[in-house]
Amino acid sequence: MFKNIIFDFGGVLVDWNPKYLYKKLFAEEAAMEEFLGNICTSDWNEQQDEGRTLKEGTEALVQCFPEKKELIEAYYGRWEEMLAGPIAGTVAILEQLKKSGKHKLFGLTNWSAETFPIALRRFDFFSLFDGILVSGTERLRKPHPAFYQLLLDRYHLMANECLFIDDNIRNTDAARQFGIQSITFENPDQLKEELIRLQVL
Repeated sequence: MFKNIIFDFGGVLVDWNPKYLYKKLFAEEAAMEEFLGNICTSDWNEQQDEGRTLKEGTEALVQCFPEKKELIEAYYGRWEEMLAGPIAGTVAILEQLKKSGKHKLFGLTNWSAETFPIALRRFDFFSLFDGILVSGTERLRKPHPAFYQLLLDRYHLMANECLFIDDNIRNTDAARQFGIQSITFENPDQLKEELIRLQVL
């Protein structure tokens, strides 16, 4: 049924979390949560994922919160400390899919064009993909329908022949509305069960 398996990266194949860095910078967890919830927010980060430069994003936020300048600048200045490593169970599934040769493998990720090369150098499993779209490079991001359409167009895929895996239900819902069957990732064991149920593995 499925010819193509599409993976999100952060939270699915790569264990990335700003808290890995900011736990080092805050003495109290509540203060860290307030900072990440109100200053260096997911919405702000996604603007860089959509193509705004890290410099522009950082400067804009520092103008709004000058008293937090050092903490804001640490977000991208020490960004690599947010990468804990690969999510081994999912990487094993990816390797199993590649070895079977039954499916083409694609990546569709919301990621800054400036930070993605760091992950690309660090994790060998990216070489297993037949194609990757990075939001920061394309200046489009999930859940915008145009980003899904771009993947289909660039690699000549049919939506009903694709299965999409992402940890953000917002993105999997958008893919389903676009006609791409999706799995909302929780953990590698849950993903494996779903792939067996769908006769992918």
